[in-house]
Amino acid sequence: MIRFAVKEDLPFITEIYNEEILKGTATFDLEPKSLEDRIQWFNDHGENHPIIVYETEGQVVGYASLSPYRPKKAYDSSAELSIYIHKDYQGKGIGSKLMEAILKLARENKKLHTIISVITAENKVSCRFHEKFGFTNCGCIREVGYKFGRFLDIVTYQLIL
Repeated sequence: MIRFAVKEDLPFITEIYNEEILKGTATFDLEPKSLEDRIQWFNDHGENHPIIVYETEGQVVGYASLSPYRPKKAYDSSAELSIYIHKDYQGKGIGSKLMEAILKLARENKKLHTIISVITAENKVSCRFHEKFGFTNCGCIREVGYKFGRFLDIVTYQLIL
């Protein structure tokens, strides 16, 4: 079931995100987030920046969010997309369902025009996933992040609604 996130979901969301911080390159965060950090993150999302979760058997196993792209006012019609799935539930179609749901919300929001995803260039699965939903690769920035003892490139994907 997909629904809007509530504060009670934050322990699950935090666990999913922290797993990626510690073991993956989908985020360039280096230190695990505390529940207090995630509460602030949750509170920073509003009407134009929803957070949705995928729940199965009473447990949140994935989430998607639209976040402000940049703090300058001219960027208000753009949002940055994030999707994270618990490691035990990856490859089961949950990401696609979350993507469909978050893009539907974005299209219904007349204040949003552009959705942007910043992806680690080596994550070819995520790149193909975004392309499947109509995102266009807008370019690569080389060696912009440093994680796990190596420099990483990022690619930016964009979907104009």
